[in-house]
Parts: sequence; structure tokens; C-alpha cells
Amino acid sequence: MSTAGETWTVSEPPVTAAVATAAESTDPERTPPAVRPGAVDPVKALMRRHHELCERAVDPLEIAAGLEAQGLTDRAAARFRHRDVFSLAEEMYARAPRDADRPPSPPGPVDGPRRPRAWAVVALLPGALCAATLLGVRSTAGDSRLAVAVLGALTVVLGLGAALRRGPLSAPAHRGSAALRTATCWLLAYALCGDGLLRAALDGGPGGPVPAATAPALALALACGPAAWCAGLFAGQARRRLAASRGLKEFTSAVTPLLLGALALYGGALTALLALCAALLQKPAAGAGAGALGMLLLLARLLTVHGVRRAPAAALATAAAFEATALASVFAARLPGCGSLAAPVRALTDALGTNAVPALACAPAALALLIHASRALTRASAHARPPAPTGPGPRHREGRPRGGPPPTP
Repeated sequence: MSTAGETWTVSEPPVTAAVATAAESTDPERTPPAVRPGAVDPVKALMRRHHELCERAVDPLEIAAGLEAQGLTDRAAARFRHRDVFSLAEEMYARAPRDADRPPSPPGPVDGPRRPRAWAVVALLPGALCAATLLGVRSTAGDSRLAVAVLGALTVVLGLGAALRRGPLSAPAHRGSAALRTATCWLLAYALCGDGLLRAALDGGPGGPVPAATAPALALALACGPAAWCAGLFAGQARRRLAASRGLKEFTSAVTPLLLGALALYGGALTALLALCAALLQKPAAGAGAGALGMLLLLARLLTVHGVRRAPAAALATAAAFEATALASVFAARLPGCGSLAAPVRALTDALGTNAVPALACAPAALALLIHASRALTRASAHARPPAPTGPGPRHREGRPRGGPPPTP
């Protein structure tokens, strides 16, 4: 453009850091309305960066969840001339080009407890198989009892795997799946035989078979059903809140009580099952160790299902390492000059019993995961899509999309 044959060029003014990372090229087909010469449209630049998210979104809150997943906060939204992330998402949704002939995709299915599905039956498999195994062990003797116990343990593991592959507790495989499975198997094995082995080691043994804690093992197996039901209740209600909310803060305020309520329901069901199994099997009460382990496993699974993986892996590994260290220190104390290694574990068990070891291992880890879950699972980005996709791995990891830019400061 010129006034007297002179050509002058409009140069872009400095753009904020958030816009600079989003802007890559100029769209020749869409020009922002009412933009004066020399000005930039930061929303348009952001839309170019997230054009796939804008085109496939079925409502503004889905765009807001995607932006939140990348770390864009209400303060950062002010750089795009909006008061919060949701109002920015509303403009992006309104301006996004869509195929008029293609109907909007329906929201994800809700696997709530009011719509029974096949997973509800599969979730009961571990408890049913564990109960059948205990009945088989009690009705046999000698080598047959050992064979029944081994075969029953394998079937319970297979049933647990089936319960974790379907329904609200299912999650796609990822890089840390093997570590999670290893830590989980150790914690469950310790719940079955750890206390008996620790007591025998402290008494100078084991000189024979280690007694198994059948009551807590049966209760934890039966608790798979309530765990799946509570996870489905939380996921279904959270997605309903996601569709009804008009802002990210409103959604967080509505989902926090849902999370705590689902955990409280599961805790009550697990406590009742522990007491019931102890009474039916005529065993002493399992104590706090099995209850803390059950809560730890549910929190870890909820976070994994919703895309958070590092925290559950770290919590389960820490609890397993604590139990392994306590057990190893007792055996290591038998080496010459190492008798003092067992002193802390002996003092703890003499004061509180052998069940104090799994309680101290699992309770702090469960509390840490609860604090983490109160932040991670109350974000809209954790529920923008159904928590158990059937395709490849999730689009993001712990709130950051794969290959996306670093969080906006």
C-alpha cells in the first residue's frame, strides 16, 4: 500500500511467547474481522496450531480441556484477549471451520452403574475364582492341595487380568505397564504371604510352610467388583458434568466431591468385605494393611485409566520397595555382624504387629496419590474423551499431548 507511489510494508509487531509458539504460517483464506493494519490475531494463530482439536470438537469445553491439558491457564488466556480459558475456547469453537455435511460426533459412551454391561460380570471373576480356590484348598490335602492352590492362583491372576482389560478399570498398554504390573503383583503376593513370612523370619524360620492370609486375599479379590462400579460411577458422572459445565473452575468444583464420594464408597465396601471374609474364614481381622493396599491400588488404577502414569508407578514401586526392604533386612540380619539390621522391623512388629509393615508401606503412598488425584482427576482434560479408548495409546501423557508444545507459562 502506498500514498504517492511509495510502497510500505506492514511488519508484524512483537508477539507474546504463547502466540509465537503457536503461529507458524498465515492462513490466506480466513482473515480476522475488524483487525486494523499491522495488528495480529492471536486467536487465529492459536487456532492454526490446534486446528485438529478445533475441527473435531463437539463443544467449546472440549477445546478448553485440550488447551488446559497443554498448561494454558486463565492468566495465559489474557494474552489472547480473553478473561479465561473457556471464553477463549468459545471463540475458537465458533470460528473453527467444519464440514456442514458431517454431523457432529456423539459424545463418548457412559459406562455408569445404571447401564449394566458385560464388564460388570467380568469384574466379579477374581472374587469368584478366589472363593472357589479357597474351597478347593480346604477340601483337599497333600500334593493335591498344593496343585489346587497353584492352579487356583493362576486362574485368579487370569481373572484379574480380564477385569482390568474391560470396563471402567481398563487402560491402554504403555511403556511403564510392566513396572506397574510387577509392583502390583509384589504387593498382592505380600498381602497373601508377606506377614506370615516376616513373622517366621523374625522367629528364626521359616522352617516349614508359610501361613497364608486368606481373608485379606479373598476380600481384595471380591473388591474388584466395587472398584469397577465406583470407577464407572465417577467416570460417568464426571463426563456428565463436563457436558453441563460452563467453565473449567465450575467443572473442577463439581467433580471434586464426586471423586471423594467414589473413594469413600469403595473404602466402605472394602472395609465391609474385610470384616465379612475374616468372619467367614474364622480368621483375625486383616487390619489396616489390606485396607491401605486396596485404596492404593484403586487410586493407582484410576490415575492410569485417565492418562496419569508416572505418579502411580512411583507410588506402587515405593510401597513395594518398603516391604521388600523390611523383609530383606530381617534375613540380612542373620549374616555375621549384621544383627542390628532387623532391629527397626522387630521393634515395629513387636509394638504394632506384622501388619504394620504393609500399612506403613501403602498408607503414605495412597495418601500421596489421593493428593495427586485431587488435582489430576478434577481437570477437564482428564475426561474430555472416554477414559478407556480402544485404539492406540492416549493422545497425551499426564496432561501434555504427545508432540505438543511445552506448557504456556
